[in-house]
Amino acid sequence: MSELLYKANPSIWRSHPFGALVAWVLILLGAVIAFTGAIPFLPEPTQPIQLPEGFDLRWVGYGLLAIGCFQLLRWWLATLMDQLEIYERELVWTHGLLSKEYTEINMGSVRTVRIGQSLFQRIVGAGDLQIFTAGDEPELTIRGLPRPQEIRQHIKGYSAGDE
Repeated sequence: MSELLYKANPSIWRSHPFGALVAWVLILLGAVIAFTGAIPFLPEPTQPIQLPEGFDLRWVGYGLLAIGCFQLLRWWLATLMDQLEIYERELVWTHGLLSKEYTEINMGSVRTVRIGQSLFQRIVGAGDLQIFTAGDEPELTIRGLPRPQEIRQHIKGYSAGDE
Protein backbone atom coordinates (compact mmCIF):
# COMPACT_ATOMS: atom_id res chain seq x y z
CA MET A 1 0.00 0.00 0.00
CA SER A 2 0.98 3.59 -0.44
CA GLU A 3 1.48 6.29 2.19
CA LEU A 4 -1.24 6.74 4.82
CA LEU A 5 -2.74 10.25 4.55
CA TYR A 6 -5.65 10.10 7.00
CA LYS A 7 -6.90 7.69 9.65
CA ALA A 8 -9.89 8.16 11.94
CA ASN A 9 -12.68 6.47 13.84
CA PRO A 10 -16.09 8.05 14.38
CA SER A 11 -16.36 9.76 17.75
CA ILE A 12 -18.98 9.11 20.42
CA TRP A 13 -19.29 12.78 21.24
CA ARG A 14 -19.44 13.79 17.59
CA SER A 15 -21.89 11.04 16.58
CA HIS A 16 -24.23 11.24 19.59
CA PRO A 17 -23.66 14.64 21.23
CA PHE A 18 -26.88 14.94 23.19
CA GLY A 19 -27.12 11.23 23.92
CA ALA A 20 -23.60 11.21 25.35
CA LEU A 21 -24.44 14.23 27.50
CA VAL A 22 -27.59 12.52 28.79
CA ALA A 23 -25.61 9.33 29.52
CA TRP A 24 -23.05 11.29 31.56
CA VAL A 25 -25.83 13.06 33.48
CA LEU A 26 -27.43 9.68 34.22
CA ILE A 27 -24.08 8.36 35.47
CA LEU A 28 -23.50 11.37 37.74
CA LEU A 29 -27.08 11.47 39.03
CA GLY A 30 -27.06 7.70 39.58
CA ALA A 31 -23.79 7.90 41.51
CA VAL A 32 -25.13 10.67 43.76
CA ILE A 33 -28.39 8.81 44.44
CA ALA A 34 -26.54 5.53 45.05
CA PHE A 35 -24.12 7.21 47.45
CA THR A 36 -26.57 9.40 49.39
CA GLY A 37 -29.82 7.48 49.08
CA ALA A 38 -31.68 10.69 48.20
CA ILE A 39 -32.56 12.56 45.03
CA PRO A 40 -30.53 15.80 44.90
CA PHE A 41 -31.94 19.25 44.10
CA LEU A 42 -35.51 18.38 45.09
CA PRO A 43 -37.17 20.49 47.80
CA GLU A 44 -38.36 18.72 50.89
CA PRO A 45 -42.02 17.75 50.45
CA THR A 46 -44.53 19.21 52.89
CA GLN A 47 -45.87 15.72 53.51
CA PRO A 48 -43.43 12.81 53.63
CA ILE A 49 -43.63 10.47 50.65
CA GLN A 50 -44.56 6.95 51.67
CA LEU A 51 -42.28 4.48 49.89
CA PRO A 52 -43.10 0.77 49.84
CA GLU A 53 -41.72 -1.29 52.69
CA GLY A 54 -38.13 -2.35 52.01
CA PHE A 55 -37.71 0.05 49.06
CA ASP A 56 -34.25 1.59 48.95
CA LEU A 57 -33.74 4.59 46.69
CA ARG A 58 -30.10 3.58 46.26
CA TRP A 59 -31.22 0.86 43.81
CA VAL A 60 -32.67 3.58 41.57
CA GLY A 61 -29.22 5.18 41.62
CA TYR A 62 -27.56 1.88 40.71
CA GLY A 63 -30.03 1.48 37.84
CA LEU A 64 -29.36 4.97 36.44
CA LEU A 65 -25.63 4.39 36.77
CA ALA A 66 -25.89 1.07 34.91
CA ILE A 67 -28.03 2.53 32.11
CA GLY A 68 -25.62 5.43 31.51
CA CYS A 69 -22.54 3.19 31.59
CA PHE A 70 -24.12 0.61 29.31
CA GLN A 71 -25.06 3.23 26.71
CA LEU A 72 -21.58 4.80 26.67
CA LEU A 73 -19.97 1.36 26.48
CA ARG A 74 -22.23 0.40 23.56
CA TRP A 75 -21.35 3.57 21.63
CA TRP A 76 -17.64 3.20 22.45
CA LEU A 77 -17.60 -0.35 21.06
CA ALA A 78 -19.41 0.90 17.95
CA THR A 79 -16.67 3.48 17.36
CA LEU A 80 -13.99 0.83 17.78
CA MET A 81 -15.68 -1.20 15.05
CA ASP A 82 -15.39 1.48 12.35
CA GLN A 83 -12.25 3.02 10.88
CA LEU A 84 -11.50 5.02 7.74
CA GLU A 85 -8.02 5.09 6.23
CA ILE A 86 -7.09 7.18 3.22
CA TYR A 87 -4.02 6.23 1.25
CA GLU A 88 -2.62 7.96 -1.82
CA ARG A 89 -4.61 5.80 -4.24
CA GLU A 90 -7.44 4.24 -2.20
CA LEU A 91 -9.91 4.56 0.66
CA VAL A 92 -10.25 1.66 3.09
CA TRP A 93 -13.31 1.45 5.36
CA THR A 94 -13.07 -1.25 8.05
CA HIS A 95 -16.16 -2.36 9.97
CA GLY A 96 -16.37 -4.98 12.71
CA LEU A 97 -14.87 -5.82 16.07
CA LEU A 98 -14.26 -9.58 16.04
CA SER A 99 -15.07 -10.32 12.43
CA LYS A 100 -14.11 -7.58 9.97
CA GLU A 101 -15.51 -6.27 6.71
CA TYR A 102 -13.30 -4.19 4.45
CA THR A 103 -14.49 -1.80 1.74
CA GLU A 104 -11.77 -0.55 -0.57
CA ILE A 105 -12.50 2.21 -3.07
CA ASN A 106 -9.98 3.29 -5.67
CA MET A 107 -9.54 7.09 -5.55
CA GLY A 108 -9.77 7.25 -9.33
CA SER A 109 -13.30 5.83 -9.28
CA VAL A 110 -14.67 8.39 -6.77
CA ARG A 111 -17.19 10.57 -8.58
CA THR A 112 -18.62 12.68 -5.73
CA VAL A 113 -17.83 13.31 -2.07
CA ARG A 114 -20.74 14.69 -0.07
CA ILE A 115 -20.28 16.03 3.45
CA GLY A 116 -23.24 16.85 5.67
CA GLN A 117 -22.81 18.79 8.89
CA SER A 118 -25.38 19.85 11.45
CA LEU A 119 -24.74 23.02 13.44
CA PHE A 120 -23.35 21.03 16.35
CA GLN A 121 -21.14 18.96 14.03
CA ARG A 122 -19.71 22.18 12.59
CA ILE A 123 -18.94 23.39 16.10
CA VAL A 124 -17.08 20.20 17.08
CA GLY A 125 -15.43 19.68 13.67
CA ALA A 126 -17.24 16.55 12.57
CA GLY A 127 -19.44 15.51 9.68
CA ASP A 128 -21.22 12.75 7.85
CA LEU A 129 -19.47 11.54 4.71
CA GLN A 130 -20.97 9.98 1.60
CA ILE A 131 -18.80 8.72 -1.25
CA PHE A 132 -20.33 8.08 -4.66
CA THR A 133 -18.57 6.08 -7.35
CA ALA A 134 -21.29 5.20 -9.87
CA GLY A 135 -25.05 5.43 -9.78
CA ASP A 136 -27.32 7.41 -7.52
CA GLU A 137 -26.71 5.54 -4.25
CA PRO A 138 -23.59 6.22 -2.18
CA GLU A 139 -20.99 3.49 -2.14
CA LEU A 140 -19.99 4.41 1.40
CA THR A 141 -21.76 6.39 4.15
CA ILE A 142 -19.98 7.20 7.40
CA ARG A 143 -21.42 9.22 10.28
CA GLY A 144 -19.54 11.35 12.80
CA LEU A 145 -16.06 11.48 11.30
CA PRO A 146 -13.64 14.12 12.56
CA ARG A 147 -12.18 16.67 10.11
CA PRO A 148 -14.45 15.88 7.11
CA GLN A 149 -13.04 18.77 5.06
CA GLU A 150 -9.60 17.18 5.32
CA ILE A 151 -11.02 13.95 3.87
CA ARG A 152 -12.52 15.88 0.97
CA GLN A 153 -9.21 17.66 0.33
CA HIS A 154 -7.31 14.37 0.21
CA ILE A 155 -9.74 12.94 -2.33
CA LYS A 156 -9.84 16.13 -4.41
CA GLY A 157 -6.06 16.37 -4.24
CA TYR A 158 -5.78 12.95 -5.80
CA SER A 159 -8.30 13.80 -8.52
CA ALA A 160 -6.51 17.07 -9.40
CA GLY A 161 -3.09 15.37 -9.49
CA ASP A 162 -4.41 12.48 -11.55
CA GLU A 163 -5.55 14.56 -14.51
